[in-house]
Amino acid sequence: MYDVHTILRVLVFAAFCLAALVALAGWLVRTRRVSPFGGVGRTLRSVTDPVLRPVETRLVRLGGNPVHAGWWLVVLVAVAGVLLLSLIDWLVRTARWFYAAATGGPGALFAFLVGAAYNVLVIALLVRVVASWLGWFRYSRWIRPAYALTDWLVEPIRRLLPPAGAIDFSPLVAWLVLWVLRQVLLMAL
Repeated sequence: MYDVHTILRVLVFAAFCLAALVALAGWLVRTRRVSPFGGVGRTLRSVTDPVLRPVETRLVRLGGNPVHAGWWLVVLVAVAGVLLLSLIDWLVRTARWFYAAATGGPGALFAFLVGAAYNVLVIALLVRVVASWLGWFRYSRWIRPAYALTDWLVEPIRRLLPPAGAIDFSPLVAWLVLWVLRQVLLMAL
């Protein structure tokens, strides 16, 4: 019997293969390896254009080459598939962890709460760091919660840490402090 995770992995792989075929067909027509005016070319364009057009439009707005839209589609499908599988895996692990905490007594519940708080803060630190690399800072609507969750720890560390040029080590030190704090709290059980 197949489990849900295996079925999702097969579906993600199938979506990736389909995106690769669409990219290949679109590339063949757009680079004129297949004549866009012949029967095969028209058929390939009628199949690939509805899928590639939104990616192509977005790519042109960002200054990219529209010929590469298909390959960007492949990358997007691969990244979305990995994120989906990771999210499902995380949800299953969290549900199991929560069940174990709920049935394990007060010590297990405390360990669950410490671990959950640690995970939320580490994810907020990661969002904060990646957002700063992409040029999205504190006042961006989607990034504000990450700063709100981590400012209490990162800002005092930033004031204590000497500047290291363009690199900000305060989120890394904050992660280390959170990890040590989690270990101390879990050992206190």
